[in-house]
Amino acid sequence: MEPLILLVQGWWWAAPAAAGVGAASYMGLTTGRRRARRLELDAARHEESQAYRALVAAKAQVRVAQADVLAARSRAGGAASAGAKRALQSARDDEKTASYALRASRARVKASYAQYRAGSAAEPLPIERLYAAHDAVNARWLAYETDIDKALAFPQVTDPRHPATVAFLRAQREAQFARPTAGRRIAPADFVRYRDAVAALDASLVEAERQAGVPGTPRAPQTGVAGVLGSVADMIDAAIPVIEGIRSAVVLPQRWTTKPPGPAAR
Repeated sequence: MEPLILLVQGWWWAAPAAAGVGAASYMGLTTGRRRARRLELDAARHEESQAYRALVAAKAQVRVAQADVLAARSRAGGAASAGAKRALQSARDDEKTASYALRASRARVKASYAQYRAGSAAEPLPIERLYAAHDAVNARWLAYETDIDKALAFPQVTDPRHPATVAFLRAQREAQFARPTAGRRIAPADFVRYRDAVAALDASLVEAERQAGVPGTPRAPQTGVAGVLGSVADMIDAAIPVIEGIRSAVVLPQRWTTKPPGPAAR
């Protein structure tokens, strides 16, 4: 009995210490998992702070440009120089762009927060979804090299001499360079950089497929007058089936669809 008492007296602290280590390990795992789940939300908030700083800088640049215009008017006797006016207009355009970017970032924060609240622990983590999207783009491009039919039908997609393929290979290298190491803690800024790189990679492959004539590839967006006319044409094409449906559904009155009866025979 005495050896047992001595053993208890010598190692009484072992059980609480082991329990404390286990609790700390569990808290570390759960905290890390929670942090990984909210990585997309933290990245959206990081973008919002960056957009806010850009807007503040743009507003300050507008004030500087306004001061330059006033100084030019005082030197020229009331007429500001064309260069000062152009600089002021450019600063105002930058301020408007920064304001729109801040609105977009705030909308992304709201969407990311709603997704974080609605998500469950069983769903893939944001970085895992981004890994999967990255691997899917690489697999889609690799199919043009491994699939004989695709390689013969669309050799331009894998031709490094074509500008669109060169742009894709450059985007592929940048996405691989921005890809965080699995299992390590990822900063929100690194997540944003990797997410943008994967989006650019996907867009570059879509453009390469479009130029190669791959069926089902969306058309490139048009700008200027051509873009406006294209949008109007798309609206008309979309409205034609609706109009035809309305015409077929409407029943015209009988007096419009048949000829009026002739005079009664006497």
